[in-house]
Amino acid sequence: MSMNGGNMYPAKEGKPEIYYSVKAQRGGELRCKGWKQETILRMLENNMENAEIPEQLVIYGGNGKCARNWESYHAIVQSLKDLEDNETLVIQSGMPVAVFRTHKLAPRVVMATTNIMKADWERFYDLQDKNLTIFAQYTAAPWEYIGTQGVIEGTFETLSAIALKKEWDNDMHGKIFLTAGAGGMGGNQTWAGKMHGAVVILVDADERVIQRRIEKNYMDMMVRSLDEAIAIAKEHLEKDEPISIGVVGNAADVYEEALAKNFLPDVVTEMCPCHDPISYIPSGYTGVEADKFRGEDRKAYLEAARETMQRQLRAMIEFKKRGVEAFEYGTSIRKECIDAGMPEKEAKQIEGFVAAYIRPLFCEGRGPFRWTCISGDPADLARLDDLALEICKGDHLVERWINLARKHLPIEALPARICYMGFGERRRFGLAVNELIKKGEVKGPVAFSRDNLDSGSIVNPTFESENMPDGGDYISDWPYLNGLLNCAAGCDLIAIQANYSMGEAVHTGVTMIADGTEEADVRLDSALTVDSGIGVVRHAQSGYQSAKDVCNGNGKIAGGESIKIPLWWEPADKVTFAPEGEYIR
Repeated sequence: MSMNGGNMYPAKEGKPEIYYSVKAQRGGELRCKGWKQETILRMLENNMENAEIPEQLVIYGGNGKCARNWESYHAIVQSLKDLEDNETLVIQSGMPVAVFRTHKLAPRVVMATTNIMKADWERFYDLQDKNLTIFAQYTAAPWEYIGTQGVIEGTFETLSAIALKKEWDNDMHGKIFLTAGAGGMGGNQTWAGKMHGAVVILVDADERVIQRRIEKNYMDMMVRSLDEAIAIAKEHLEKDEPISIGVVGNAADVYEEALAKNFLPDVVTEMCPCHDPISYIPSGYTGVEADKFRGEDRKAYLEAARETMQRQLRAMIEFKKRGVEAFEYGTSIRKECIDAGMPEKEAKQIEGFVAAYIRPLFCEGRGPFRWTCISGDPADLARLDDLALEICKGDHLVERWINLARKHLPIEALPARICYMGFGERRRFGLAVNELIKKGEVKGPVAFSRDNLDSGSIVNPTFESENMPDGGDYISDWPYLNGLLNCAAGCDLIAIQANYSMGEAVHTGVTMIADGTEEADVRLDSALTVDSGIGVVRHAQSGYQSAKDVCNGNGKIAGGESIKIPLWWEPADKVTFAPEGEYIR
């Protein structure tokens, strides 16, 4: 384990009181037998450096872990150090179980996490108590978490879509964004709103979490009442000054109070851990009190959490009825409330954000693509920002985001950037990065990953795959095809996971590495094509014309990239040929 400062935590109970720290190694020192293994190890350490509860190996989301336990963590680290260039490490729900001799172009790591038959929360908790599994979240288990920035552009582009829908001149100056949940994911919302010019009021019942966001420069201030927040918000609206205000309180309580006072913001959502009811804080409890309650009586805690969750959802529905733009931001609050007894028709009076705002981006192969500078040098990140603007010149979405992100977003742990590049752009960017490493313009390897909420990497009928035009909301073939294609393409790390809305989500995580070698050119050329490419195909098969255009090489960002499609659900007279002579429709 790295001993370079960072998050501190005590040794396991019963062991000597030795304090460890996990911080991603920087610089050019190689501890492993190759830079691919070293890069993956630093990504694991980067997870821990950004962790919300490092002593429990919890990275974010209340329960998303990077390893089964500390014994497994140490074994993973040692296995990566010993791993040869023709071997593959196998991880089963956070535990290293085998190293196989494969070949040089095989993945260095494959893993599967939280894949449970007939899954429900009680079955999961039982298996977790038996030390047989962990909760993967999205990027925690596959070691791809880059801190709060990891989801921020998704929020930013969602707000962009809302601003366009509302005809707000593509920003939110003079608008109030009310939301909840300041954890490792939810904490992104403040910067996303401020980058649009909004005043953001974010509610969280755990004062410790709000303080953490302030320390990380993701929140400006903390207050203890809605009235205080409203007064400050109005002052800043008058001066047209964006600000983020953290309110210590329960989302259900505060939302109901806002409605009672007829305080109607312009946009309402939340990013509380509704997907994991045991992490959701019930009304009447502080963060510390909730920690004690959940440890004493899990059943009673879950009942209280679900009761509060239903109050919160009903308040959001009422906001919508009063003209506020209200939606679910992928937390599964609607599903969890339905499972707790709320009528489905009532719960689904608000939409999920993917179906409502983001899916047109998925049709172009766009999604939360990101890169991490393994050297730890901010100069590498700056050079890659420049490169992104060069590669994607004329792409307004990328140009606007990169210029805003480099100006506003703080670096957390290893320098990293998220960017909604699309099909074709990712491949060209990755190969160009590898060339810069060869030339020495970038000091160290670069790891490419993406949130599992991406164009073709997930099925979740209550979130990413909700309301597909062909009715294929529940078809889970696509993420499996994504994983198989990435393995065939030589992706460096591949994970297949099933979690989030327990029992209703399957998704993949990937890491692809540029290290300046010819081998990396081969891997990146293939992996950065198939990973988002299968997402374009998925949406084309579902009936989206913009996705079909990308498949045909006619999309706005396709740049001549094409996919050979042997069959469409269309008449044969619509068959055409791409410029390269590939048989497509």
